[in-house]
Amino acid sequence: MEGLENFSRTTNLSQRGVSYAVVAIMGPQSGGKSTLLNKLFQTHFRMMDADDGRTQTTQGIWIAKAIGIEPFTIAIDVEGSDSRERGQDGATFEKQSALFALAIADIVMINMWCHDIGREHAANRPLLKAVFEAMIRLFRARKTTLLFVIRDQTKTPFERLELSLRGDIEKIWAEIPKPDAYKWTPLGDFFKVEITALPNYEYQKDEFKAKVDRLRQRFFHSISPGGLAGDRRDVQPASGFSLRVEQIWKTIKENKDLDLPAMEVMVATVRCDQIARETLSRLNSDKTWLAMGEDLKSRPVSEFREKLGSILENYLCQ
Repeated sequence: MEGLENFSRTTNLSQRGVSYAVVAIMGPQSGGKSTLLNKLFQTHFRMMDADDGRTQTTQGIWIAKAIGIEPFTIAIDVEGSDSRERGQDGATFEKQSALFALAIADIVMINMWCHDIGREHAANRPLLKAVFEAMIRLFRARKTTLLFVIRDQTKTPFERLELSLRGDIEKIWAEIPKPDAYKWTPLGDFFKVEITALPNYEYQKDEFKAKVDRLRQRFFHSISPGGLAGDRRDVQPASGFSLRVEQIWKTIKENKDLDLPAMEVMVATVRCDQIARETLSRLNSDKTWLAMGEDLKSRPVSEFREKLGSILENYLCQ
C-alpha cells in the first residue's frame, strides 16, 4: 500500500478523476512481456538478458506510468506463468495474479507465442479457464478488453490465426461453470476481444518496431468511444485507485478456490482417498465384523469393546 500511495502521489494520479486507463500484461515466462511494455509505453521494466539464459526476470507485480500517452495510463507488468523458479507451487500465484490483472485493468494484453495457438497448456487455456470462472463469481462485468498479442508470427495468414484463437476463447467461456445469473451470458458481456500479431523481435527488428509503433497509437485516447477500452464500465475515480487495488487483492487472496496445492499434494490426496475407500471395502466384507453385527441383533456381545477395537485398529492402521 505504501508503494501504491507513493506512486499515486508522485505521478499525480489522484488528480485524474476517471480520465485514466490501466493496462496489464500476462503470459508465459520469458515471452518478451517486459520488452513489449517498454517499447509501447517507454517504461523501464527489467528485461531478460538472453546471454544469461532464459530465467525468471519479473517477480511479483510491478507498475509504472506510461510516458507520452494520454489519457494517463498505468502499465502493470505481471510475473510470467509456468516458471521453473516457482515450479508447481506457483500455480496459485499464477491464478491470483492473472485474476488480479483482469479485475483491475481496462486492457489486459495476453502475450503468447504463435506456435502455441491450438495447444492446451502452452496457450494458457487451463489458466484462462480458472481465471474466467473466478472472475464471474467474484466481480461484476467491467467489459475488460482482452488484447491477444501473437508473437513471432509465422507464414500462417493472420485471419486463420485469429479465427482459431477466437474459437478457443469462445470454447473456454462455454465450458466454465457459471452462476445462475450468468448462465446464458455471452463472452462479449464480460470481455471485448482484440487480436494482433507481431513479427520476431530479434530477426525482424524493423518490422517489429513499425508494428509496435502502430500498436502504441491505439493506446492514445483508449478510453474514448471506439478506443481500445471505450466499452469499459464501473470506472472508479483515480483518487481511490490504491484502496481499490487493496480490496481486489484481498478478495482474491481470500478465494480458496484459487489456492490449489502442488501436483504432488493433489496426487497424494487422491491416492490416500483411494486407499481409504479400499480399506473400508475390506472392513465391510470382514467375516468377524459381519458376524459380530449379526450377533448384536439378538444379544449383547461379550468383550465387545476389545473385539471392536481390535478390528478397527487393524484397518485404521492401513
